[in-house]
Amino acid sequence: MVWRYGPMKGYWIVRCIYHNQEAFELYAEAATAIVKKNDGRFLVRGGNQVNKENAKLERTVLVEFPSYEVAQSVYAGEDYQNAVAHIKDCSFRDFVISEGL
Repeated sequence: MVWRYGPMKGYWIVRCIYHNQEAFELYAEAATAIVKKNDGRFLVRGGNQVNKENAKLERTVLVEFPSYEVAQSVYAGEDYQNAVAHIKDCSFRDFVISEGL
C-alpha cells in the first residue's frame, strides 16, 4: 500500500521474555546488525513499561523498516533465522509484522 507521502513502512512488534541472558545477548548482537544492514531502526528496545490487560511479557521491541515487504523479507531471511536459533529454546515471544505509517 502507498500512503500519500510515500510507501507504507513495516514494523516488527515483539513482546518477549528470555530465560538465558547469554543466549539473549548472542541473539541481540546478531539481530542488531541484521536490522541495521537492512535500514531498520529500533524505536523501542526494552526499557520501562507498564503491562495492562493480560500483558505478561516483560520486554517490548519495536523496529521500523522502510517497507512492509522489507520487514517480512528480513524476518524470513537466513541471517535472521540463524540469530533466532540462539533463543529458540529459552524464550517466549509474541512477534507481529505490521504495516504502518
